[in-house]
Amino acid sequence: MEHLELFFKSVFVDNMVFAYFLGMCSYLAVSKKVSTAVGLGAAVIFVLTVTVPINWLLDQYILQEGALTWLGAEYAEYDLSFLSFILFIATIATMVQLVEIIVEKFSPSLYNSLGIFLPLIAVNCAILGGSLFMQSREIESFGLALNYGFSSGIGWFLAILAIAAIREKIRYSNVPAPLRGLGITFIITGLMAIGFMSFGGMLTGGDEETPSLDSQPENIGVETPVEDSEETTETATVSSTITAQ
Repeated sequence: MEHLELFFKSVFVDNMVFAYFLGMCSYLAVSKKVSTAVGLGAAVIFVLTVTVPINWLLDQYILQEGALTWLGAEYAEYDLSFLSFILFIATIATMVQLVEIIVEKFSPSLYNSLGIFLPLIAVNCAILGGSLFMQSREIESFGLALNYGFSSGIGWFLAILAIAAIREKIRYSNVPAPLRGLGITFIITGLMAIGFMSFGGMLTGGDEETPSLDSQPENIGVETPVEDSEETTETATVSSTITAQ
């Protein structure tokens, strides 16, 4: 259940593009055709799926304070967290280079259509953001880190695929001249972001508990016995009689 919740939250609620507007350079530049968007989206999924769990291992066993205890007790006080950016970017750049080699080998046409934006995945803020979000949210296990990287890539893939499909259609629409190009693209992106915000209530419902009858105070609806009130009245009458005498 935890993996399923993390998947849907990363794809819809915390979408890299629509929630944080990360990776907008590639999102805007490579979304003119669906075929190109699919290729870049698949590359982003692969890079995020591989780099986030690898960076999780680096964070758990090297970067965190006290993470080097596996080397010996004398290394327990070392804190290498200041190297996070360097190691994360090095891991991402290595994976992007691997993707570039594979795409150039098996799909030269896609490699040519992506152009400079394929190697620029190494400095794509969505890729680095995935690793930094993993670190700041303190994801507990390697499996959850793998799930988070994959689902974040799926969210970015859906975003660029959706905007590419819309841009292919609006090419034949009568868009006002001042809004043609990036203008209408930004407007559509904002509307899609508002739509994705509606998914925020998917995982928040049902948290509040309705008070049950058992939680009500015990003295509610309990009437005072009639005998006690009669005894109180008789006692008050006797006391007033004695006082009068």
